[in-house]
Amino acid sequence: MTTTPSKEGARVGIEIDDKNWRGVKAAALHAADAALPKNSKATMTLLLTSDKTMRKLNQQWRQKDYVTNVLSFPAPELKLPRGTPQHLGDIAIGFGIVQREAKLQGKKPLHHLQHLIVHGILHLLGYDHENDADAEKMERKERLILKKIDVPDPYKI
Repeated sequence: MTTTPSKEGARVGIEIDDKNWRGVKAAALHAADAALPKNSKATMTLLLTSDKTMRKLNQQWRQKDYVTNVLSFPAPELKLPRGTPQHLGDIAIGFGIVQREAKLQGKKPLHHLQHLIVHGILHLLGYDHENDADAEKMERKERLILKKIDVPDPYKI
C-alpha cells in the first residue's frame, strides 16, 4: 500500500489489489482531496479491489451475500495526543460493479469511481442516507464536492 499526502495534508493510503484498477491513482487522490476537510491531517485508506473481495467484505461485515460498489468502515474516535492525526477509517470499492453501473447509468467509469470515493469519505465523516432528509443533505454535499473536480452530477441520470 502506498500512503500519499494529499494537497491539503491529509494522508490517503491506497491499496490496489486488482490489476484492472491500474492508472486511476491520481484521479482517486483528486477525489479524496476534494472530499476531505481542508487542512485536515486525518488519515484514511482506500482499497481498490475486485467484486469477489467486495462480496466477501459485504458478507463478513454486513451479513449481505452480494457484491456492492463501495463499503465504508469508519474508525472509532480515539482520544489521541494533541497533534496526532486521527484515522477516519477505510473505504473499499469493487472494480467490476463500478464498471457495470457506470455503463448502465451512462457515466464515465472514472467519474463513477470518484463519486464513490466522495460518497465513502462522507460516510467516514458521519454523513448517511438512512432517511430522505439525510439522503438529500448527503447528495447535496456530494454534488458540491464533485462539481469542484469537474465530475457531472451523478444523480442526473
